[in-house]
Amino acid sequence: MKSPFTVNQKTLVLSRFPVGKNNPNLQAWDAADEYLVNYIINNDLIDAKHNMLVFNDTFGALTLTFSDHKVFSVSDSYISQQGLNYNLKNNRLSAKNITLLTSLDPLPSSVDVILYKIPKSKALLVEQLLQIKNIARKNTLFIASAKAKDIHSSTLTLFEKYIGTTKTSLAVKKARLVFCQFDQSQQYKSPYPTLWSLENTPFTVSNHANVFAREKLDLGARFFMQHLPLVKENDQVIDLGCGNGVIGLTILAKQHKAKITFVDESYMAVASAQLNINNNLPQCITQCQFIANDCLTNITDNSADIIVCNPPFHQQQAVTDHIAWQMFKDSYRVLKKGGELRIIGNRQLGYHIKLKRLFKSTKLIASNKKFVVIQAIKE
Repeated sequence: MKSPFTVNQKTLVLSRFPVGKNNPNLQAWDAADEYLVNYIINNDLIDAKHNMLVFNDTFGALTLTFSDHKVFSVSDSYISQQGLNYNLKNNRLSAKNITLLTSLDPLPSSVDVILYKIPKSKALLVEQLLQIKNIARKNTLFIASAKAKDIHSSTLTLFEKYIGTTKTSLAVKKARLVFCQFDQSQQYKSPYPTLWSLENTPFTVSNHANVFAREKLDLGARFFMQHLPLVKENDQVIDLGCGNGVIGLTILAKQHKAKITFVDESYMAVASAQLNINNNLPQCITQCQFIANDCLTNITDNSADIIVCNPPFHQQQAVTDHIAWQMFKDSYRVLKKGGELRIIGNRQLGYHIKLKRLFKSTKLIASNKKFVVIQAIKE
């Protein structure tokens, strides 16, 4: 849905990305974006000479509002960055002052203002605060924002620990701001990527901060690993929504001659998957590709023999099933005739209903109290 974002007589028309494939009731910005931008402008806190660093801008509301300044915009989301680029062009704004950085890129060494949207992941919050602490100066202006319900006492404790003196604003439209002053007397080393042993295997798993299951195998992956499809030599396999790549790693361990493409919209997930293949099965690394992508966009039609997938049911803070639906449609397009999509999902999500709209042949492979594993064949 296109939604006008109006601040101080400036209006941006912002769309969620992928355009036209989202829940139409969801808008591309929230009250925390609006509160943060209004506060900056109404208090005249920046001037033309200031370099700005923006974190976790969902679809460009913060970055594009200040596109007349030098802005570095950091995100772990490929989709968010594609959405920002789309909204940049759709609003006919110049990109000359905007630099997009992934969550793994080095931060600029000199910034005057840092605008920070608080992420859902506490691990990503800690990792980013540590990165910020390393490049900020004592007088760098730092303001964070989020919905009030997402700013807990434990959240503020992390700001106090890793940044410095912290205070919050009053709530406006159920959003709050967080103000921090940098204390450079205490320095911390990042705990990420974490490293843990994959049970019943000789493998170790590396996880960057914004990747699910940072300390042990999650229940869904454990169940899925017991019911993976049979993979033959030279099969083209896609691990869609790969996370740390543990499913693709398991497939490669059983079939060393498979060719696997690891796909996720999180840059940290793709990097984790690459680390885990390189560290555990380095002899197979040349058979693998690692791609940050919006589902299977631009992947060749009729090119895959098998796709394995654990679809997410949220995008950023929003609960939505449009990503799963896009994954299923893309999988149908990309699979060869006779190819198989095998998914795992929570029982209550009803994925079998969606799959039957695309695939004539679907089958329940396994289930327990929480999860189902479903096979879908492209006829």
